[in-house]
Amino acid sequence: MNAAFKRFLLKTIATLLAILLFLPSAVAQSERVTVRLDGRAVFRVGTVGELDATARARQIERRMNRLLENPDAIATPRIEPISANTTDRTIAIAGVPVVTVTETDAQDNLTTVKVLTTQWAQAIDTALARASNRRLSPGGRFVAEVRSSIETAFGRSIESATVIIPRALAALLTLGLFWAIATFVRWLMRLIFRRIVEDLTVENLIKQVAYYAVWILGFIVAIDAFGFDPQAVATGLGLTSLALGFALKDILSNFISGISILVLRPFELGDQIIVGETEGNVERIDLRATQLRTYDGRVVLVPNAEVFTSRIVNNTAASTRRGSVTLFLGYDSDLPQAIDVVRAAVQATDGVLTEPAVSIRVRDLGQDDIVIEARFWTDSRQSDFVATTSQVRLTIVAALKAAEIGLPDPDVRMLTPRQTEQWQAALKNTNSNLNHHD
Repeated sequence: MNAAFKRFLLKTIATLLAILLFLPSAVAQSERVTVRLDGRAVFRVGTVGELDATARARQIERRMNRLLENPDAIATPRIEPISANTTDRTIAIAGVPVVTVTETDAQDNLTTVKVLTTQWAQAIDTALARASNRRLSPGGRFVAEVRSSIETAFGRSIESATVIIPRALAALLTLGLFWAIATFVRWLMRLIFRRIVEDLTVENLIKQVAYYAVWILGFIVAIDAFGFDPQAVATGLGLTSLALGFALKDILSNFISGISILVLRPFELGDQIIVGETEGNVERIDLRATQLRTYDGRVVLVPNAEVFTSRIVNNTAASTRRGSVTLFLGYDSDLPQAIDVVRAAVQATDGVLTEPAVSIRVRDLGQDDIVIEARFWTDSRQSDFVATTSQVRLTIVAALKAAEIGLPDPDVRMLTPRQTEQWQAALKNTNSNLNHHD
């Protein structure tokens, strides 16, 4: 399993979890739920007004179960009109309204209100008669209730599985398709922009925007394939935006900072920067983090929010960089000659630029020596800068020796004997002899 496929699986799981956890109220309005009595299906109802299908089905089930508490009161269902201004009908038993059949229900079942009301009334009558017979025997009510709970749970689970599993597979296939499209778009843009755009940062920005735009489109299509209304999803996200904002604060901050870095471009791919205590080459600028490779080969991922709000030192923003080497000369040295020798040696070193020219400064007059600083300009890349600085030091020492200009030699030296124990014994004997003569 390659890294790209692993990332795809993680994104898919995260997408489905986001749908299931944060958007339970965004199910499409055409969803229909089965009304069950003792675990057996009676008929299916849809959403009516502000009452969703699940709540409506549970309401009908509660009313029928309440009728079963007094089986003797159960009578033949009666169909009653609600008013003269509507075609809606109510199915009532012993004066208790069980369900209202609406024009929407009739349209969902491709029939008329009159026909559908008759069908539902017959189904209710049959279900109540069967459930009443189960409760007539001794202990039958207890057994019927237990059996009803088990059968209802299994029935609802199977019904949910038959609805959710195909939708989940459709959503997975949709995300897989758009993952392949997004990967192809990113590859195609890399191929095209490498020929027409020389700026790697611009290329990276365009690739990532196109890649995530395809992913967002795929996410919307997958939501619809899963059975959610995209408009209701957007409403649900709006209602939960405060909670999501707190939960995803760091992620959103890194995302926005990443876009800002790619647009404002304080540095580019290949630059050598210092962010906090981290210094290295910029290898990638993603929407979540910036990848740096330190000079000792380690990879560091710095969150974009930290990069965007920190002080950044860009060592390669300019093509050249000034370096300096400090050296010490004795007061008995010919200072003008020494300066000329050092200037000529530094200027002749490989990697030192001729413009700007090398400059020599007397930085300090010490107690025992004169402090000289040689300043030069070289390529701003860290490898060239370090190598050139080292070569400048070697060249200066060789040039001073060739010109017979001595470097400071301290007058005071600290000597440490090799055989410490023998010296301590000798000093102890000497002290003893001196005390004896006294």
